[in-house]
Amino acid sequence: MFNPLISEHWQKTEAQIRALSERMNLNWKTFFSSLDEDQQAAVKHVLVVSDFVADALPRDHDYLCAAISDDRISQSIRASDYHQWLNELSDKAETEDDWHRALRRLRRRAMVHIIWRDALKTGHTLETTRALSELADVCVIRSIGFLQPLLEVRHGKPLAKSSEDEQELLVIGMGKLGGWELNLSSDIDLIFAYPESGNTTGPKVISNQEFFTKLGQKLIQALDKQTVDGFVFRTDMRLRPYGESGPLVMNFASIDEYYQTQGRDWERYAMVKARIMTGEDSDNARALLDILRPFTYRAYVDFSAFESLRSMKAMINAEVRRRGLMNNVKLGPGGIREVEFIVQAFQLIRGGQEKHLQTRELMQVLDMLSAEGYLPVTATEELKTAYCFLRDSEHAIQALRDEQTQELPIEPLDQARIALSMQCKDWQVYLDALQQYRDVVSHHFAQIVAHDEEDESSETDHIWLDLWHGELTMDAREALKQNHSCVNDTAVTQLINEFRESRAVHNMQQIGRERLEALMPALLEQVCRQSDSEETLTRIIPLLEAVLRRTAYLVLLSENPQALEQLIKLCSASSWVAEYITRTPLLLDELLVPETLFRLPDPNELQEELRLRLLRVEADDLEQQMEQLRQFVRAHKLRAAACEVMDKLPLMKISDYLSRLAETAMTMVMNLAFEQMVSKYGYPTNAEKDPVYQPEFLVVGYGKSGGRELSYSSDLDMVFIHQGTPGRYTTGERSLDNGVFYTRMGQRMVHMCTSQTRSGDLYEVDLRLRPSGNSGMIVASVKAFDEYQQNHAWTWEHQALVRARPLCGEPRLFEVFNSIRQRILTQSRDIPALREEVRAMRQKMRDNLGSKDTSGQQFHLKQDQGGIVDIEFLVQYGVLAWSHQHPELLQVTDNMRLLDAFAKAGLMAPKDCQTLQETYLSYRAETHRRALQKQSLLLEGDIVSELGFDARRNDVTQLWKLWLEPDQ
Repeated sequence: MFNPLISEHWQKTEAQIRALSERMNLNWKTFFSSLDEDQQAAVKHVLVVSDFVADALPRDHDYLCAAISDDRISQSIRASDYHQWLNELSDKAETEDDWHRALRRLRRRAMVHIIWRDALKTGHTLETTRALSELADVCVIRSIGFLQPLLEVRHGKPLAKSSEDEQELLVIGMGKLGGWELNLSSDIDLIFAYPESGNTTGPKVISNQEFFTKLGQKLIQALDKQTVDGFVFRTDMRLRPYGESGPLVMNFASIDEYYQTQGRDWERYAMVKARIMTGEDSDNARALLDILRPFTYRAYVDFSAFESLRSMKAMINAEVRRRGLMNNVKLGPGGIREVEFIVQAFQLIRGGQEKHLQTRELMQVLDMLSAEGYLPVTATEELKTAYCFLRDSEHAIQALRDEQTQELPIEPLDQARIALSMQCKDWQVYLDALQQYRDVVSHHFAQIVAHDEEDESSETDHIWLDLWHGELTMDAREALKQNHSCVNDTAVTQLINEFRESRAVHNMQQIGRERLEALMPALLEQVCRQSDSEETLTRIIPLLEAVLRRTAYLVLLSENPQALEQLIKLCSASSWVAEYITRTPLLLDELLVPETLFRLPDPNELQEELRLRLLRVEADDLEQQMEQLRQFVRAHKLRAAACEVMDKLPLMKISDYLSRLAETAMTMVMNLAFEQMVSKYGYPTNAEKDPVYQPEFLVVGYGKSGGRELSYSSDLDMVFIHQGTPGRYTTGERSLDNGVFYTRMGQRMVHMCTSQTRSGDLYEVDLRLRPSGNSGMIVASVKAFDEYQQNHAWTWEHQALVRARPLCGEPRLFEVFNSIRQRILTQSRDIPALREEVRAMRQKMRDNLGSKDTSGQQFHLKQDQGGIVDIEFLVQYGVLAWSHQHPELLQVTDNMRLLDAFAKAGLMAPKDCQTLQETYLSYRAETHRRALQKQSLLLEGDIVSELGFDARRNDVTQLWKLWLEPDQ
């Protein structure tokens, strides 16, 4: 019956079950022998295709053996069965731990039933997804019923402020859960809501917001926490308004305001399947649905949904390339996601007018689309069949080990088990069937959601192909060089020939060679349009070599002429851009749409894009989270560089953008680090020993990040501050002192920034400006930071404070930090002593970091006399000297606006202000230009004169002497 791999696996599995049964005083052999032939075959089949069932069988031995013997295991299960089992398993539950144990045992038993019917194909695909979704509903509803009374003992009942009606927690199930379509190892996406603000009745009175936040946290723990009995459902709250940075629970008014003013297109799609798990028949539930439905469905026929879905699919395709998901039955080409997109497109376009299309179940909507004539019957039937095959494949993959994956396995044994589960003779037969269904889905997706017309590139002129092959005739060369002189350049010809004959190209597989052949003529034509074709080709060839083994990128460039054109232009303009893309070829995706490449998003759009990226990563997958953060930052640095080298935006806007980018990334790093720490140690507590659900943490930027002057390779000078209650501990089983919790959180943030992943690091981090420098704590308490600045900081540390500002963290701590900063910087100082200390520190930097050139023929743009740092020190001196008289100097942290403030306060002549600003901008523009060309900041004398920097250097030196050397 079984092939050799399967037979060997059965023998090992049975031996393991027998050994475990003996340790647990169970008699597996007697039980198995008591079954008839059909029952034994069923047991073998299920245990072979699911390690989860094999592991669960001895752990719920009495019940499961009885269910197998009397064939209850083969019967469909309903929500009433779950309630009955949970009643039995929780009969003596008094504490949250008791409840957690009962839920996990319920899940184990239910999953065995569901996998059993799915593996033997006695239950239809939709029966499996429905049973899983009903299990989630029961676990959520019953957990609220158990946990809320425990909270009410201390806090009383939550009442509405106006009506004094008792309030309830409504749980919205999103995505597959909302559509009754969960898979075997689904996480569940939830949103928590309650009707009105108000307070509890006591004895310890708290707001309804706090009460339902506590209840929501307890519910998440009940479902998601990993214990010795496992977990129930991985619970994901990232789809809630504002994502991770938003409150865990919101009242109806706040939800309504969010979706009316800030709801995004992708949130509309997420809401298509939204279902109130706690019941939709109550007045509260109807009121909530009345808020959500108008946001999801437009009152008019909304054809813009097609374009939005195309954009989302393009993002997913880029992710498939980045993460190598071609063998993913959900996200890959022709996968589950494309079927969902087809259905959602029609729902969003017509659902506002045709209410029946607001149905959540995908298969039902497909039937409606064919009945209404929107899709041919043959198309919907093909999509339904393909969808079921894909979902069955997904379940077969997940049943192996109860893992949340949709990737086809690479191990031969697992492949054989999948084929068996899918009733295919062998793996190749299964793959052939899978490909047929994926082709069907891709075809219909292209017909319905993809662009109506796919512009076919005209055949590239054969002359460029001849140039690539080294077969260009003299006549052709003469004709071509009229407009493209590079074809007569022997250096260009040599580069082409060396690349074509290189080992890397010769070792390509046939399909890769074909893709390279399709690309090279168009690429060479674009290269020859550049002013310096040789240099451009020198920069492009390393990129081509980097993607020869990832030929999807060759296809991307050959099928997207605009992307190819942008790539060649950018690489011609900047060697840094060329190397940047070469190191991270996935950035090629950014070139697909020039409109977005040359438009820098605003802060809200940045946050939203990063949030969307991370929504597609499992909440506990730190490695992928770090990788996505790096890809996000690299993509936007490329956008900034593109805008700069193509003269689309001025320098200050580029620096502002790079600074916003760092703030966005660090906000997410802080939130992720906090969540990871909480999952391990619980929440910090306040003076009343209540959990604190938002990090009492602040990230302060110094230097270029504080002054909004970041460049492409700038590190981040930062200080971490916390305001955790001293002497209190976290709520987890592995409890930590609050201060230790935040210190480890800071360490985790540094790790997330500096660890090397496939895309390198996120940012280099410099924490040396923290109190006591390298010998100080990674994270300082507010009190320790204040005391250090007041009593122990050196003058140069107060200079650094001039450019310090909060980047992200708790809003209340922004005010606390700014108050400390103002108090320190407005101290009255001894001006002669201050001048001496500033001069001494500046001279020390020149001696250590300057050009060391005594002839005057070289000029280090940043560190030498009259350079950038002189201007920075001059500004810092002015703030320290005069802030006590002019506190308005503390309103800004960047040098340009500080110089404006000096002039406005009458501390600097307007002409001097203008001179320094023009010089500072000129210097910084040159540093950016040199960074993009990978050139040193050490300038030779002829370059200094050519740029006019000798005069500017003299101007800075004269003003330095005027302010800091008046007596010399």
